[in-house]
Amino acid sequence: MNDWIDLVHTPLSVHIAQVFLQDPRAGAIDLFVGTTRADDPRLIALDYQAYDEMAVARMNFLAGSARSNFDIAKLVMLHRVGRVPLMQASVLIGVSTPHRASAFEACRFLIDAVKRDVPVWKRDVMQSGGVITTSDWSHPT
Repeated sequence: MNDWIDLVHTPLSVHIAQVFLQDPRAGAIDLFVGTTRADDPRLIALDYQAYDEMAVARMNFLAGSARSNFDIAKLVMLHRVGRVPLMQASVLIGVSTPHRASAFEACRFLIDAVKRDVPVWKRDVMQSGGVITTSDWSHPT
């Protein structure tokens, strides 16, 4: 199989994705790892939820679009759902291609499309004075 596309509840492994992307036709592997950052000192995590069937279908559609525009040997698109602690990966996009320029371009195309088009929502999990609160659900940007 040349595509690995999924929503997962467990930590994302860059190493496993990189091994998956290896291919004798590929001279380049590009990986994008989106991590949970603390924009606010009260932030302790992000929660993600998705419309699973539609999200995976949309990710598969985007993979097809990327394959139509770039010479991709293998492709990875993984998005976490559930609670993601600070500094852990929320999304992992990777491609292997014969040349580096197309790897960079394909990876950029895919992460921009995932953020724009895939039905995944997030909310902030905050802690202040020992009290944990959450924000409203929003589409990640």
